[in-house]
Amino acid sequence: MRKEIIMPKIGLDMTEGTIVEWKKKVGDRMERGEVIAEIETDKAVTEIEAAVDGVLAEIVAEEGEEVEITKTIAWVETDE
Repeated sequence: MRKEIIMPKIGLDMTEGTIVEWKKKVGDRMERGEVIAEIETDKAVTEIEAAVDGVLAEIVAEEGEEVEITKTIAWVETDE
């Protein structure tokens, strides 16, 4: 099943974040809890962890791109 990865809301004032670095590439396997990307807010750089086991199927937001919270940044093909 294909599931989206969204830009998380990390702080109360956060409206968008910037993709700093993808730790995984399309086709890479990921496990729940594994760091898949780093995002930057106006206050800090934070790691995003995989919420499910699967394979990174598509990256929608590239490194350096600003993305509004709750918008899709990638898709994962899950084992479910």
